[in-house]
Amino acid sequence: MTTLTDHPHHGVELEEKKTPADENELMVDARGFVAPDNNAYGRTFRDYDVESTRQKIVEEFYRINHINQTYDFVKRMREEYGKLSRVEMSIWECCELLNEFVDESDPDLDEPQIEHLLQTAEAIRKDYPNEDWLHLTGLIHDLGKVLLHPSFGELPQWAVVGDIYPAGCAFDESIVHHKYFKENPDYNNPAYNTKLGVYTEGCGLNNVLMSWGHDDYLYWVAKENKTTLPSAGLFIIRYHSFYALHKAGAYKYLMNEEDIENLKWLKIFNKYDLYSKSKVRVDVEKVKPYYLSLIEKYFPPKLRW
Repeated sequence: MTTLTDHPHHGVELEEKKTPADENELMVDARGFVAPDNNAYGRTFRDYDVESTRQKIVEEFYRINHINQTYDFVKRMREEYGKLSRVEMSIWECCELLNEFVDESDPDLDEPQIEHLLQTAEAIRKDYPNEDWLHLTGLIHDLGKVLLHPSFGELPQWAVVGDIYPAGCAFDESIVHHKYFKENPDYNNPAYNTKLGVYTEGCGLNNVLMSWGHDDYLYWVAKENKTTLPSAGLFIIRYHSFYALHKAGAYKYLMNEEDIENLKWLKIFNKYDLYSKSKVRVDVEKVKPYYLSLIEKYFPPKLRW
């Protein structure tokens, strides 16, 4: 099987080969990381309809998520957690906290989160050896999931993980399990259920309230702690779960020019975020010194969370 994939970094279209997965290592060929055909369960990636125990857990997650993620809820969460007054810790300490959690919204993997972080970062590193900011972005992109931890209020999974989408305007039909939005109070509210809702065309995603979760939270942590990651890195952190945009093309009418430019990098990143999920184990101690050096380069020793 072959697919054609845009690769903005090189400015050309590449034929992306897919080969049978080796359970012991990330797949690479002469050009670097190769996306596998199947996820850790031997099924198609992001298949939310295939019958399985995992599928039922994921669907129930999205039912609760879609009912409760209202515009007012998002505003309250952003105000509360934007204070960054819960904990002071380093990036690596946060990585280690994630060992305790498995993402209930993910149909492709049930491994602890630190495994996925390192799989993503190492896959990017193989293909983009000179873009160290992108390696680090791969490592930290899901750190906002510490919202699940008791130190952060032990938020329920529906308020932390899963695909994100704008609140305050109509829910696009491309959003996974869209049917459950009918029970969301905003669904029939004329202030929020039109194409633009409370927004204006081209207003920029920075002015859009996204459903609350780990993406937006980590963006604020990074920004307020004065990270020196480039704009594209912060964009990836904030919108990597916005599949309605970067996979289905929905909500483009809200984007500005900077969003359009950064979206190119997000689409590159998504390949590694999604297709590096596997039962492959990464030698944490072997790669740890490299990632600690990147953390030191782009972040302060301790961050407010």
